[in-house]
Amino acid sequence: MDRNSGIGLMTFGIVLVVVGAVMRFAVSAHTHGFNIHTAGVILLLVGIGIFVLSLLLIALGGRSRSTTRTDVRETPSGQERTEQQDDWRTP
Repeated sequence: MDRNSGIGLMTFGIVLVVVGAVMRFAVSAHTHGFNIHTAGVILLLVGIGIFVLSLLLIALGGRSRSTTRTDVRETPSGQERTEQQDDWRTP
């Protein structure tokens, strides 16, 4: 996964935390067979977990290496310079 996936997961985690907090602390409805406060706590915990996972993805998934090679050759008209750049991600 790349850095953009981590940012998308982070946003999703924040949304879950906000919705869970609203359900847990701001809603005063009482229902039968469904506890809205428990659902809020579950969403809070899942959102925090996803947020932490996304931080790990951003920290570990953004590592990359690049190598630049420069080759200078003498030609009849002067010097010719060639640059080659290789980019890859480390596992």
